[in-house]
Amino acid sequence: MIKISRLADYAVVVLTTLAHQSEGLMSAGAVAQRTHLPEPTVAKVLKLLAKGNIIESIRGANGGYKLARSAPRIQVADIIKAIEGPVSLTACVEGSKETCDYHAHCKVKGRWDDVNMAIQVALESITLADMMSGHSFLKIPRETELHERL
Repeated sequence: MIKISRLADYAVVVLTTLAHQSEGLMSAGAVAQRTHLPEPTVAKVLKLLAKGNIIESIRGANGGYKLARSAPRIQVADIIKAIEGPVSLTACVEGSKETCDYHAHCKVKGRWDDVNMAIQVALESITLADMMSGHSFLKIPRETELHERL
C-alpha cells in the first residue's frame, strides 16, 4: 500500500492553521492548541517545514512561525518532500538511494519511473489552498465513478 505518513498529514493540518493566521506569527504551542496535536509533534513538523523552506521561523520573545509563501504557492509535493524526502515508490526509480538486488535481471527496469513521475505530477498539481478549500480538485474520476463506468 502506498501511504502518506501521519507526519505529512499533520504537516498539512499545521500549515492550514498557519495559513488561517492572517497576520503575525504563531508559536508551536499555539499551533498545537488549535490543532489538538501534541506539542512535540507540532515542533518536529515545524522544524522540518522550516528546513524545507515552506515556513519561516522567527526567534525571540515575539517569535513564531508563518508561511514562507501563500497557500496557493505551496504544493503538496513540497510538503511531502519536506517531511518524508523525495517521492520514490520503489528502489528502482531514478534518483532512489536504495538499491535492488535484482536490478541486473529486471524485466521492467525503468518502468516504475513513469508511475513515480505520474504521482509526482499529481502531487505538484495540488496546493495547500486546494487542501483548504471545500471544493474537489480532482480532475480524474473518483473511485465510485470508475466503478459506475465498469
